[in-house]
Amino acid sequence: MKWNVGTKIITGFGVTVAIFVIVGAVSYRSVARQNEHAEWVAHTHEVRNQLTVLLSSMQDAETGQRGYLITGLDRYLAPYTSGIAAAEDNRKRLAELVDDNPKQLAWAEALAPLIADRLAVLQESVEVRRTRDFAAAQSIVLSERGTTAMAGVRRIIRDMTLAEDSLLRTRATEAQASTQSTEWTIVLGTLAALVVAGIAGLLLTRNIAGPLRNLTAVAERITVGDLAATVATDERSDEVGVLARAFGSMTRSLRTMAGAAEKIATGDLRATLQPQSPDDLLGNAFMRMTDNLRRQIGSLMEGAAVLGSAASEIVASTAQLASGASESAAAVTETTTTVEEIRQTAQMSNQKAKGVADTAQKAVQISHGGRKSTEDAAAGMGRIRTQMEAIAESMVRLSEQSQTIGQIITSVEDLAAQSNLLAVNAAIEAAKAGEHGKGFGVVAQEVKSLAEQSRQATDRVRTILSDIQKATTAAVMATEQGSKAVEAGGKQTEEAGASIQLLMGSVTESAQAATQIAVSSQQQLIGLDQVAGAMENIKQASGQNVTSARQLETAARSLSELGQRLKQLVENYSV
Repeated sequence: MKWNVGTKIITGFGVTVAIFVIVGAVSYRSVARQNEHAEWVAHTHEVRNQLTVLLSSMQDAETGQRGYLITGLDRYLAPYTSGIAAAEDNRKRLAELVDDNPKQLAWAEALAPLIADRLAVLQESVEVRRTRDFAAAQSIVLSERGTTAMAGVRRIIRDMTLAEDSLLRTRATEAQASTQSTEWTIVLGTLAALVVAGIAGLLLTRNIAGPLRNLTAVAERITVGDLAATVATDERSDEVGVLARAFGSMTRSLRTMAGAAEKIATGDLRATLQPQSPDDLLGNAFMRMTDNLRRQIGSLMEGAAVLGSAASEIVASTAQLASGASESAAAVTETTTTVEEIRQTAQMSNQKAKGVADTAQKAVQISHGGRKSTEDAAAGMGRIRTQMEAIAESMVRLSEQSQTIGQIITSVEDLAAQSNLLAVNAAIEAAKAGEHGKGFGVVAQEVKSLAEQSRQATDRVRTILSDIQKATTAAVMATEQGSKAVEAGGKQTEEAGASIQLLMGSVTESAQAATQIAVSSQQQLIGLDQVAGAMENIKQASGQNVTSARQLETAARSLSELGQRLKQLVENYSV
């Protein structure tokens, strides 16, 4: 039979597990038996407790019966009633508990008539005491029928208790023996299993762990690069022997690869290494690596020559580029200075253009005010012309009314003359009438007086009317002259308004032109700012270009030196 590592381990653990299974089965059986003994002990205690309860029920019934017989009070019947009710139930429960023991069951059955007789005597005495008197009930108690039955009950309960005590001692002894047996079984079985497990572990350690420890030491030496370690192999056919032989083959293969790598490290790429199998990833990778190195070193040799010549040309070009960049930077600096001067000049022009535009805007506002003033003056002259014309019309109407008043005055004068003639005639007629005409003469005198007053008043009115006509004539003439002056002023005002209108148009055009000039100047200033910013950026970029050109020149020189060193390095390899 071939004992490999798995079989050895399974055998060792199998024996240990088998011992533990045997110990477990024996322990389980012992525990089950111990539980059974414990149950019987508990059963015995329950039977003894039931016997005590049964006797207590009978005693309660007797206690209640005696109290009632002595006192005749119903409250003393409470223990009696509960005892009678519980006695038979307790006996039946006792019979159920001892049905597995024929002797005890016979005693439990024998208790039934004795309990019935004792309870019958108790009931009879209670009924007699309730229906008759104490003496009749006392005679029943003294007959000793109940005492004999109760003595039988006590005797049977005592015998059953003694029997249960004997069973309890027997079962307790058996339970203790079972417990000790279980303890010894568990202890001895566990010790045996531990001993067997220890022996199996020791054998497995010596047979497996020792060789594996040696292989682990070799592997640790290999991991740190020590390929001089040797693996001791024997004729073992298990996994450990196979692993040792595999380690030996791996060590030899690694030594071969290390030798080839050593040649490659010295620059000799002519070393060859054959893979041990198509699945030899490291051998195949090593062979591909040497082939790739040969091709890459050959390419590097060609590239080093090309790189050297190209680096020389790049150095020359970068030197020219650095010189040109420096000249460009100087030119850009001068241009930036010129653009800055132009920007300052444009800024001053922009400020002056803004001042001219503001002055033109103010002139436009003033011309708008003058135009409005001339329009207001023209409107006022029109209103004055209208008023002068109204005054002239009023003067004409006043002259016409003055003429009408003159005609009225003439009529009044005629009336006064006629009234005076009438008064004279009336005075003459009154003189002719004598005494009868005195009153009429007085009236004629008064009429004459009134006519005189009317004539005088008419003369004054005519004088005033003549003055009014003269003043009206003068006012009409003045009004005509004022109308002419107003008309001339209106024409002049219209001409001034037309001139101001023309002036406002010219000023507006000038303001618009000044505004456009200011806007254009502002745009030019913005453009110059942008140009100045762009020139500044160009200046910075030129500076950066100069720096980059110098760095590029330095890098090109470094690249040239690198090409020379690379050429020297690849010359050390043999392909």
